[in-house]
Amino acid sequence: MTVYEVGPRDGLQNEPAVVPTARKLELVAKLAAAGLPFVEATSFVSPRWIPQLADADGVGAGLPDFPGVTYLALVPNARGLERLRAALASRTAPGLPELRPAVFVSASQSHNRKNQNRSIEEAMADIAGVVGEARTGRMRVRAYLSTVWGCPYEGAVEVDGVVRLTEQLLACGCYQVSLGDTIGVGTPAQTRRILERLLARLPAEALALHMHDTRGTALANVLAGLDMGIRCFDASVGGLGGCPYAPGASGNLATEDLVYMLHGMGFETGIDYRRLLEAGALAEQLVGRPLPGRALRAERAPV
Repeated sequence: MTVYEVGPRDGLQNEPAVVPTARKLELVAKLAAAGLPFVEATSFVSPRWIPQLADADGVGAGLPDFPGVTYLALVPNARGLERLRAALASRTAPGLPELRPAVFVSASQSHNRKNQNRSIEEAMADIAGVVGEARTGRMRVRAYLSTVWGCPYEGAVEVDGVVRLTEQLLACGCYQVSLGDTIGVGTPAQTRRILERLLARLPAEALALHMHDTRGTALANVLAGLDMGIRCFDASVGGLGGCPYAPGASGNLATEDLVYMLHGMGFETGIDYRRLLEAGALAEQLVGRPLPGRALRAERAPV
């Protein structure tokens, strides 16, 4: 069972206040120390669009060295990949952990234009170039496909388009596509329908689920994914996050909630649950308020 932690990027990007670079790296270190095998640390997008992540170069250069941890960062275009490479080059110590680029596109035109200021077709053309260039440097690239379960502007999203985009992302060289319920509208029956279509054409290991808990259904959708053979899930410490371009979308599935359930079902994750709770407590300090993760609240409640 594999968990991708997305809080330092997908979580903090939606906060009204900017968290200092040193504190972001402190959170990344806490998550890595808890045994998260993959930590999405930042995004090399324009600071004009996401000012909370304007320090991506500093974060990328300062990522802590933890054996067995792989870091990821979003790159929207060739310039983003260039910045990621520059951050890697500035880390002079030998044997530092891998920093992988991740590309992203929406399954709905309206959200893609709001999120990237361009069409799906334009974004896919850029992605093909970024992935090709990254692979020449022996970098593995992950992909995120947003608004799979529904779009805040268009409503329902056709599964045919989701299947087509997923296949295109894998065909251009991405090793995995993380399917996002960006506005948290998914239900288990819908999740099964989407996965049935995808798994009829693709192996389960090529897919991951990235669920938002807007309506309290994230874990139910994870269970549906488990039943279908999915073994990779994204989550955010404490339930941090949302999408700046998806009105009303609340936080991601909390990592503590996911890990608590998986461990209770007998799955191995390699994650230290107690140390994960410590990372959640730090995340609350950084944003200055209680976070919505249910396990974090329950474990910290007075007896």
